[in-house]
Amino acid sequence: MPVHSPARLARGSSPWLAPTVATAVASLIRAPRSKRARAIAVPATALAAGMLWFFRDPEREIAEGRVISPADGVVQSIMPWKDGRTRVAIFMSPLNVHVNRAPLAGTVTSVEHVSGAFVPAFNKESENNERVVWHFDTELGDIEMIQIAGTVARRIVPYIPQGTKVEQGDRIGLIRFGSRVDIYLPEGVEAAVEVGQKTIAGVTRLDRS
Repeated sequence: MPVHSPARLARGSSPWLAPTVATAVASLIRAPRSKRARAIAVPATALAAGMLWFFRDPEREIAEGRVISPADGVVQSIMPWKDGRTRVAIFMSPLNVHVNRAPLAGTVTSVEHVSGAFVPAFNKESENNERVVWHFDTELGDIEMIQIAGTVARRIVPYIPQGTKVEQGDRIGLIRFGSRVDIYLPEGVEAAVEVGQKTIAGVTRLDRS
């Protein structure tokens, strides 16, 4: 089971989190002397608490397996690709941890940002959304992973650049708010998960031995 640490917050969260928490703190301080501050204090504090929960980044006990899930969420689809690979799409709701992890150990050979639309991540057309395409050189060959922004998640924050060596389960980036992560299993690697199954980044094994 994963080990959770409530104290850690995701890198890249400060542009959203800092002003929200600052507003909540300021309104609470002024509340005893100001009706306007009292009116703001409750929703501001609730929003700040929600942001703190959303941007949590718990520690994980990384599981063993050739390919592990890069994202918390639910398996949205498993599709065979023309080149023999299998795409596993994982939908991430705003309630999930949004820090993504390396599915295998290896070297990051490319990190490409692609501009696009902001269709809801559960929609088929979301494949044309704003996204970051990753390629990893691993013991299974080239592994492609795509972080896809959703309607609200309009910012993807890669943590590491091309050329970085990663261990399986290392943190590699953040998607703010609802989104999707696709990973392409190489030819000959069978998916061990099912559509509708919940996944935990760094913990859920995606391949069948």
